[in-house]
Amino acid sequence: MTDFAQFLAPDHGQPARLIHCVHPDRFSDWLAQQPARTRTAVAANKVVGKPGNRAILPGDGAEDWAMLLVCNEAESSPWRIASLGDGLPEGTYRLADGEPGAAMLGWALAQHKFTRYRAAEPHGARVLLTGEPARIEETVRLAEATALVRDLVDTGASDMGPGELEETVTALGKKHGASVTCVRGDALADGYPMIHAVGRAAAKHRAPRLIELEWGDPAHPRIALVGKGVCFDSGGLDIKPSAGMRLMKKDMGGAAHMIALAGLVMTAKLKVRLHLLIPAVENAISADAFRPGDVLRTRHGLTVENTNTDAEGRLILADALTKAAEGAPELILDFATLTGAARVALGPDLPPVFANDETLAADFLEAGTAAHDPLWRLPLWDGYDDMLRSDVADMVNAPDGGFAGAVTAALFLRRFVPKTVAWAHVDTFAWRPAAKPARPKGGEALGLRAAWGVLKKRYG
Repeated sequence: MTDFAQFLAPDHGQPARLIHCVHPDRFSDWLAQQPARTRTAVAANKVVGKPGNRAILPGDGAEDWAMLLVCNEAESSPWRIASLGDGLPEGTYRLADGEPGAAMLGWALAQHKFTRYRAAEPHGARVLLTGEPARIEETVRLAEATALVRDLVDTGASDMGPGELEETVTALGKKHGASVTCVRGDALADGYPMIHAVGRAAAKHRAPRLIELEWGDPAHPRIALVGKGVCFDSGGLDIKPSAGMRLMKKDMGGAAHMIALAGLVMTAKLKVRLHLLIPAVENAISADAFRPGDVLRTRHGLTVENTNTDAEGRLILADALTKAAEGAPELILDFATLTGAARVALGPDLPPVFANDETLAADFLEAGTAAHDPLWRLPLWDGYDDMLRSDVADMVNAPDGGFAGAVTAALFLRRFVPKTVAWAHVDTFAWRPAAKPARPKGGEALGLRAAWGVLKKRYG
C-alpha cells in the first residue's frame, strides 16, 4: 500500500515552491498584480484564464520558480490541485494563497499507482505543506481507503476470487483486533442457500463463502455493512456477451467499498459494534450451475423464482442482509455493483442511494455534497413492488420488461430488511471509464466518502 503520509507535511516555514491556484473569475485581477516577468511567462504560455491553463513562473534563479494553475473547482473540492500532484517535479510545495484543505486528498491520490502487474516509473514524493496539520491524519485515512477500493477492483479475477476477499478481510481483522469467521462451500447450503446456489458452479478453490467481521464494544450501537462480492460474473447460464463480461472483475466493487469503510470505522475507533458481511462468489457456468426457472429458498424463508441467472447479486445480498438483521442492528448499509439500469439513469459518476429512512437519506445526500462524492436519491416506489410477483414462488429475482431495474432491485433487497431498521442501499459503479486528475481509469470508490461522512456524523 502506498505510504500517503509522505505526500503531506505540516508547514513550519520550510523552503517550498509556490502554487498559485487562481479561479478564472479572478484571473485578470491576479495577473494585473504580478511583476512583468510573470506576465511575460503567462503570455508566452498562452494562459488566458481558462480552466486548466497552467504555466511555470520564473523567479530569480534557475531553481526559483512557481506554478500557476487556473482552476474553477471550489476551494472545498478534493480535486482542486489534483492535476499537479502527479505532474510536478519531486519536491516541497505550498499554496501561495490559503490552505489546501480538502485538496490534500487529491494531491495524495494523484501519486498512487496500481502496480500489481506493471511497475510504475520511479520518482520522488511531491510534498504539500499545510498549516492545518490536524487534517493530515484524516486525509491519509481517506486516501488509503480509496486506494484500497481501487486496487481490489483493478485486480484481475484470477487473483481476486472469494478466497482472496477472505484473506483481505482476515488481514483487516488481524490489524484491528477484530474477529473474522467464514462459512464456505457446501456448508452454506442450509444456512445461506442463495449464496450457495449462485456460487456452487465455481471451481472448488473458488468456492462461495460468507465472510463476517465483528469489532467493537457490544454495548455500543450495532451497525452492519454488507458488500456484494461477486468476484467474476459470467452471467451464469444467462451468459453475458463478451462486451458485458469484459469488466466483470469489478463486480465485487460493493465488497471493496464495505471493506474499506470498515477499515475507516475501526481506525477512527467509532463508538459502534461493527458487523461486516461479505457474500463472496463467482457466478460461473458448469453442470452444477443454478438455472432459470429454479425456485430458490432463502435464509429469510421466502422463496425466489430465478428468472435471470445474471441477476445474482441481489440473491447473495438477500441472505447476507437477513443474517445482518438477526443481530438487531440500528443501521444497515449495503453497497453493490447491482444494476446497469442505475448507470443508464445516472451515468457512471453518480450512484443512486435508496433508503427506508428519511433522516438517513438526507444524511447521505448532505455528506456526499460536503465530500464532493455525490449521490442521487431514487425511490423505493411501492407501486413497482408488484413487478416482483411470481406465479410459483413468493417473488422473482428479475421482473420482465426491464422497467425501473434499479428500483425493483432495491425493492427486492428491501424484503430482507426489517422495517424497524434504518437501511440504505447504494448501487455503485465502482469504475471510472475515463481518467480525471487523481482519478485514473479503472476501479473507483464512488459513495465511500459519503458513507464515511454519515457514520462520522452519527458515531464520531
